[in-house]
Amino acid sequence: MKIPKVNLLIKILIAIGLGIGCGYFFPVWLGRVFMTFNAIFSQFLSFLIPLIILGFVVPAIADLGKGAGKVLALTVVIAYAATTLSGVMSYFVGDTFFPSMIEPGKLKEIPETAGLQPYFTIEIPPLMDVMTALAAAFMTGICLAVVKGEVLRKGFGEFLEVINMTIRFVIIPLLPLYIFGIFLNMTVSGQVATVVGAFVKIIAVIFTMHILLLVGQYCIAALFVHKNPFKLLLTMLPAYFTALGTQSSAATIPVTLRQTEKMGVSEEIAGFVIPLCATIHMSGSSMKIVACAVALMLMQGIPYNTPEMIGFCCMIGISIVAAPGVPGGAIMASLGILSSMLGFGEADLALMIALYIAMDSFGTACNVTGDGFIALIIDKYFRPKRSTEPIPVTDELAG
Repeated sequence: MKIPKVNLLIKILIAIGLGIGCGYFFPVWLGRVFMTFNAIFSQFLSFLIPLIILGFVVPAIADLGKGAGKVLALTVVIAYAATTLSGVMSYFVGDTFFPSMIEPGKLKEIPETAGLQPYFTIEIPPLMDVMTALAAAFMTGICLAVVKGEVLRKGFGEFLEVINMTIRFVIIPLLPLYIFGIFLNMTVSGQVATVVGAFVKIIAVIFTMHILLLVGQYCIAALFVHKNPFKLLLTMLPAYFTALGTQSSAATIPVTLRQTEKMGVSEEIAGFVIPLCATIHMSGSSMKIVACAVALMLMQGIPYNTPEMIGFCCMIGISIVAAPGVPGGAIMASLGILSSMLGFGEADLALMIALYIAMDSFGTACNVTGDGFIALIIDKYFRPKRSTEPIPVTDELAG
């Protein structure tokens, strides 16, 4: 018999449940075995973070330079603005409502090895720190977008494949075991009730924000195309529900294309904008990451301020470019700036991963549905004139 594949979200939820349950009866020696695995895994994850930044950001920036034209430039600007502004909105909502929903500083005294100690660990120092990786990625990506050299571009493309394979076949399969160890440790140290209670509240708030974000995006699009925003949004619902099932922006592209054309967007514009936005438009993901970060900083008693968080939102819009090709790619690509800009430790990053993946389907669905609003605006200004021959986007639109 063929064993059906289990969704990553289901694996994470099972790992959380087992971690909480086993924390009440596991002997200390067995718990320490899992803490040893977690200690080694977290070292490898820290080693991988700068490489993830280089692997994701360099090819993404370099590829945006290909065929750069008005359509491409405006699409990138709108996608980046939407991604960044959704994060800023998420910050202000979280800063306003989370303090009354989450007891500030409740988890302030969490040592990373609270409750259970590993038998040993292995130090795997990163090749560079996060800010060095970001600077190198921006410099290299921008230069590759300008120069015509293909050797280095191809090299970084292959390096991206190495990173993708490492995440797909090492990080993602072992992630449930890592999450299990985190919740096992939190149960032993008496912190799990606080964390799970906060998770439920955060998820409810973020889901509400997703709905309001999509309504707001299509109201903005309606100002340009003079159509009923709710009818437009209703047309995109098949793409939304498809993304809930696939958890992949790329896998949902055929449905997104079809529904975008049903809204009245030209075939040429839809065929250019939708695949591009599946890579660069991440409003739902940005919203989730920022809201989860604010909640965890409140729980941990980590100080933050508005300028710092707005800067963080701006960096999120860049760091998660091209992340949709990897399961959980957005949160993986964000780990570096979460640690460097917000001071998150290993336990904080593990909680971020668990909380993000618990809502992964909704974030992907929000990203995909929002792609349609960008296509509507682009189509308003760059809709090609009809002729007897199809108009190639690269020839008529990208220049």
